[in-house]
Amino acid sequence: MEKTEKIGPIVSSAHLADGALPALSELEFGMILAGHAFNRWMVHCMTAAGEPGLASIDVLVLHSCNHRDRPKRLSDLCIVLGIEDTHVVGYAVKKLEKRGLLKSTRSGKEKLIGTTPKGVEVCLRYRSVREAVLVQSVRGLGLDPQAVSNVAATLRALSGHYDQAARAAASI
Repeated sequence: MEKTEKIGPIVSSAHLADGALPALSELEFGMILAGHAFNRWMVHCMTAAGEPGLASIDVLVLHSCNHRDRPKRLSDLCIVLGIEDTHVVGYAVKKLEKRGLLKSTRSGKEKLIGTTPKGVEVCLRYRSVREAVLVQSVRGLGLDPQAVSNVAATLRALSGHYDQAARAAASI
């Protein structure tokens, strides 16, 4: 019988997995792959929904502005999306306004950003493509919806730890 060599955890950087919590390196590699796949997905889904040429940040901003049919402040978009550089979100807003998907209004001194009827329609087409192409295949995995929700909560909690660690690292 042939002896199988243990490969170890599946990670992007074995030297990082040599520490006290190798499973965290496994999770990080999974987040890297999932993050890139999710970004590609958003771009291709939006193209299939009839709006080619948008970057993943543009798609996120459009959906965030459409969320709950309420206009958003630029600062709120940055907070929700976890983006520190307001210029990144501001550029996406301008790009989406030029396409007629978003519109800006004023409420006193505040600039509010909301979706246009065209933007709402694009979001609905995106949802249709998502349901047909992604949701149906993921449902076929038979995952427990509560377990998926628990993973999402864990990822949100971990994001706080990574933010705190980033602040600590920046002070070193």
